[in-house]
Amino acid sequence: MTIKIPVTVRGVFEALREPLGLEPLTELPDPGPELEAPDVHRPGMALMGYMENFQPGRLQVLGESEMSYLRGLDKESQVEAFRRLKELRAPALFVTRGQSVPETALGAAADHGLSVLRTPMTTDDFIRALGDHLNEQFAPRDEVHASLVDVYGVGLLFTGQSGIGKSECALDLVERGHRLVADDIVELRRVADDVVIGTFREVLQHSIEIRGVGVIDVQAVFGIRGIRMQKRIEVEVNLQRWDNDAEYERMGLDRKYVDYLGVSIPRIEVPIVPGKNITVIAEVIALDFMLKIYGIDAAQDLNKRIMKTLRSGDELRGYLRHDNE
Repeated sequence: MTIKIPVTVRGVFEALREPLGLEPLTELPDPGPELEAPDVHRPGMALMGYMENFQPGRLQVLGESEMSYLRGLDKESQVEAFRRLKELRAPALFVTRGQSVPETALGAAADHGLSVLRTPMTTDDFIRALGDHLNEQFAPRDEVHASLVDVYGVGLLFTGQSGIGKSECALDLVERGHRLVADDIVELRRVADDVVIGTFREVLQHSIEIRGVGVIDVQAVFGIRGIRMQKRIEVEVNLQRWDNDAEYERMGLDRKYVDYLGVSIPRIEVPIVPGKNITVIAEVIALDFMLKIYGIDAAQDLNKRIMKTLRSGDELRGYLRHDNE
């Protein structure tokens, strides 16, 4: 189930106050209204009374054009312009380039419950930075009980029932020079139509629990080389206990996929038996995935060679059938 995290004006201010130089010009409610969408608009025509095709509930940015228009209005018209913005249910207004705002306009904003903030950034740069932050905050999210490791640059998500050995496999991979992203709980975030990013839960940051040993701080033991903050999830490696009655894939032609936040991720099921080196298998899975990205598919290539050999054998037998000498 997708996790929804509320995005509020106060939250945006706290997160971007220093990086974007935000300064509140009116009192900010706590926690403030929730944002309905990550879109950032410039009101433009709405200030003049043309309200068609303006979606409500969006953050509004006032650049030099908007502020020049407002400063040219009399006090009553300024109040009316902010009333129109209130009709758009704007959660907050952002004034760019450090421009001054008429006291009448600020008073009207306060009367209508509109938060006004100012930034020294240019309008285009501010809209881009604010939009990037909001897109990240509004990205669909979920979490899964798994371990995520960056193996040769490929994000392998190890899943399986509790106690199957996901953490031990992750620890062994880190010892071999690969990088841990998260263990036990992996937080997922879809950042594009086909991209799911995995990261750690803050309280469990870079820790691995090994049963019988306890919790290990990977960064303290292996150094900065053994960790990374986040990684795109590219393959799920599902660890399973060996079942003598089950039929496991031998050729790799029957591809399986799993859905995470609407994104289809390749899934490889690996049966576990004593003595099986899962770490090396995981490395091979990562390398094989990279080969597929470059257009080299070992299973398909082998299948083509087998089919070619069979066809050649049929042709030879057909020729010899009519020549018995």
